[in-house]
Amino acid sequence: HPVAAELWKQWYQRRVRGIQFQIFAACVHLCNFFPHPNGMIRFMLIQNRAGKTRLAKWYMSFDDEEKQKLIEEVHACVTVRDAKHTNFVEFRNYKIVYRRYAGLYFCMCVDVHDNNLMYLEAIHNFVEVLNEYFHNVCELDLVFNFYKVYAVVDEMFLAGELRETSQNKVLRQLGALNQLE
Repeated sequence: HPVAAELWKQWYQRRVRGIQFQIFAACVHLCNFFPHPNGMIRFMLIQNRAGKTRLAKWYMSFDDEEKQKLIEEVHACVTVRDAKHTNFVEFRNYKIVYRRYAGLYFCMCVDVHDNNLMYLEAIHNFVEVLNEYFHNVCELDLVFNFYKVYAVVDEMFLAGELRETSQNKVLRQLGALNQLE
């Protein structure tokens, strides 16, 4: 029957369009959840309350004067904020995602449209790896073992992107590096 075949065809097309829309809606939701493909970490800083930089990792090219200016501006921006405020600050054309642990501020400069919570969780994950690696990390560990801290950063972040989120894998790699020493 041609009428039944036509009705079947229309129903099938509506069904396919509905599924395509659901897939499209899911993709839009995922794109909002995950960072943009061109989003990245511009730089990472670990600073104490006095403004001493304990780690600076740059994923963009800056001259020395600009780096010093950025360090000072980030410190001034982050340390004056009250604990009741969010851990995200708009900074120039970017955003600073930071977290305070004891007297240290762990800061990442990221793109404005990136997922704040992902970077906040990456900072927390980084601190947990440091804590496990140094067996209850403190600021002096960062000062006297800075090369090990940079090794942890390089295991977890690569070219401004999250490289590894598994703490066990990172700690295993760091253990293998320690055996080479």
